[in-house]
Amino acid sequence: MNKPRAFNEAPLPLFAPDVDEAVGNALPGKLPSYIADHRKRLRTRFMEGGATAMPDYELLELLLFRAIPRQDVKPLARELLDTFGDFNRVVTAVPARLMMVKGIGEAVVQELKIVEAAAQRMMRARVMNRPLLSSWDALLDYCHTAMAHRETEQFRIFSTVKTC
Repeated sequence: MNKPRAFNEAPLPLFAPDVDEAVGNALPGKLPSYIADHRKRLRTRFMEGGATAMPDYELLELLLFRAIPRQDVKPLARELLDTFGDFNRVVTAVPARLMMVKGIGEAVVQELKIVEAAAQRMMRARVMNRPLLSSWDALLDYCHTAMAHRETEQFRIFSTVKTC
């Protein structure tokens, strides 16, 4: 059983290249150097410049690293973008449709759905208990995040409540 990390211990590394990120097991051997170097460069660029420093396929690669730890995921990232159109459509795609893309398994679908759930929760937090009608852009952002690219139609009711 793992004991909890004490506050004075060094933090765990954000990215551990020799760990199977999908299940947390140590990997036998190391990644091929070209894959490990590419992953390290992308991670560094993301940490230094954020998401705006990267095109969609590279941001998608960062997600795929966690689900597919021992192979080059750039071709898969590009295939997903070619299939679905953009980063948002990949993340919000229906799991069954994602699984139709060669190379996509349950681990990849789970990573993408975690990102989708986090994005929806962040957008919901931005608009909950706040005056929605005074922030039209925030309302549109929320609706786009929560409902865009769904295969089923959704209907939402927004109301205003005056408090004294």
